[in-house]
This record gives sequence, C-alpha cells and structure tokens, in this order.
Amino acid sequence: MGQNLIFTNDVDEALERLTTSGGHNMTVWIADVNTARLMMPAPAHLITIPDGDGNKTLATVTSVWDEMERMGVTRHSLVINLGGGMVTDLGGFTAATFKRGVRFINVPTTLLGAVDAAVGGKTGFNYHDLKNEIGAFAPASDVVISTCFFDTLPLQEMKSGFAEVLKHAMLSDRGEFLRLLDHDFNAPINHDDLLERLRRSVQVKADIVARDPEEQGERKALNLGHTVGHAFESLAMLRGKPVPHGYAVAWGLVTEAVLSHLLLKFPGEDVHLLGNFVRDNYRDFPFTCDDYDELLGLMRHDKKSRAGEITCTLLAAIGDYRIDKTVTPDDITAALDILRDLLGV
Repeated sequence: MGQNLIFTNDVDEALERLTTSGGHNMTVWIADVNTARLMMPAPAHLITIPDGDGNKTLATVTSVWDEMERMGVTRHSLVINLGGGMVTDLGGFTAATFKRGVRFINVPTTLLGAVDAAVGGKTGFNYHDLKNEIGAFAPASDVVISTCFFDTLPLQEMKSGFAEVLKHAMLSDRGEFLRLLDHDFNAPINHDDLLERLRRSVQVKADIVARDPEEQGERKALNLGHTVGHAFESLAMLRGKPVPHGYAVAWGLVTEAVLSHLLLKFPGEDVHLLGNFVRDNYRDFPFTCDDYDELLGLMRHDKKSRAGEITCTLLAAIGDYRIDKTVTPDDITAALDILRDLLGV
C-alpha cells in the first residue's frame, strides 16, 4: 500500500522520469474536460471525462473502460490521472480494475486533491446519490504533488482543499491548527511556503495510512468531520444544489468538534476558534431543524456507520483522536443546534 510521494514544482521533470523508467508499452492520460483543454500539446492517448462530482458515476467509469479497451491498454500500460479528486478517485478505480490492475500515477491539480483524494489509496465513485459508495483500496504507485496548478484555481477550490489541511492539523498539532486559523485566503500564493505546508499535512495522512492501509482501525481518524460532512454533501446533492466537498467537511468539523466537547470535553475555546474561522470563510449551509431527520438518515447510511448506529471520529484534544465513537440522534441534534448558533444559520 506504500506510495511514492513527490513534492516538486517541476512536474514535467518528475513525470519524464516516472514515465520513462517502467518499460510501459503505452501511457494513457485521464483528465476532465477543463483540464484537458489546458494540455498543450494533447498526449496521444488521452481520455477525457465530464467535469464535476455529479459525473463521478458508474456511467463515466464504463466510458473510461470502453476507451481503455479501444486503445488497447494492457497490464503493461501506465495511466496518469491529471486533475482534482474526482479524476484521481475515478481514474484510479478504473485503472485498478481494468485487466485486474494497471499501474497509475496521480497528479492532483487542486489543493483538495493534493492533500486528500490523491493520497492514501482510496478509489471509487458515487452511487445512488451517495458519496464514494462503490470503490476499492488501490494506491497509485506515485503521487506528484505541486502547487504550480493552484494560481488559476478559484478561491472556492482553495478553501475546499484547505478544510482537509485543517483536519490534518486537528489530528496532529495544535500549533499548526492555530497557525492555519490565521490564514489569509486573499493573499498571493507563496509557492515554497505552501508546498512545505502541503508536505507536513500530507505526511500526517501518509503516516496514518502506512499504519492502517485498509481502514481497519487507526485510519478511521481521517474520517474526522466526514460523518456529518458527507451527510451535508449528500443532502445538497439530493437538493440539486451540490456544495464543494471541503465546505461540507468544514461544517462537519465544527459539528464533530461540538460533539467532542459534549462527549469528551474537547476544549470549548477551540470549538469557538474553529467555528469563527468556518463562519468567516465558508458560506453557511442553508438547513433548518426540519432537515435533521434526513441528515440523520444519511449519517446512518454512511459507510462509517455500523448496524444503523452513527459513529464518528472525535477529539479529546487537538492531536488526541478517538475512533468509532457512537453518537446518538439526540447528541447530533444538540450539536446541529449549536452549529447553527456558531455559524449564524
């Protein structure tokens, strides 16, 4: 399950080295339509897929398999997934399952993809409006992480990825958590500083994954913010008004920090610091108490829940995480009430 992580702002040199060293009979690129437009010149073997998480579906998976078959991809080929988390998730799944496995490299072009989806070996697609319902553990052989793609990213995309950076700090280091809360999204990108921050953040995930690659125990810590966050994300999809993954995670982090305070005495000061940051930097999610039952149903259906019970990763303190904590509907209802107060919903 090990992955070779390459942090560089010379992506061309890294890919030249990786693609010429394996004796592959063919290199196939997978990119969404927007990323593909920026690829000049286009590679000889390019598979384009529709943009957006709403297209992370079985139909898209099937279309990629069809193209791989048409191109003559074999187990001696190489796939390069170039794009955001949707591309690396879906492209990784199609490569891992075609011919029982084709080597693939992830080159994330978004902050969210770099710090989360491209690393750790989770692949898959959405099914019946449920996030990543079908998938497999299948790590890329290499992940090339660079900030050179970020200058043209919309602010919303940068904020979405930053939520996962914040999550990793909450799992590891209060000093880094506090530094992140001072982040100014409107300042120009300092590529060297951001690449080093990415290196620290990704290493938190990589270390946990190395100890528990298939999420049998400790890796569940990385679900912090996601039991509730995925419910927000799924509710938005069902409404036909999807929200960025990281925004839903940010709201989930606050909710699960509140649950941590209620159940494990997580410091109230840190709940308020986090809540203020999310209120100021992430638009509020328009939900009311009338949505609680639907949110609870989505949480029960989450892959992380067991036999109808809702489980979360919670914190006793920054860096002190507790996995598989069962929370009751009353606990969640109370936390959602407090979330709405903190965010002014």
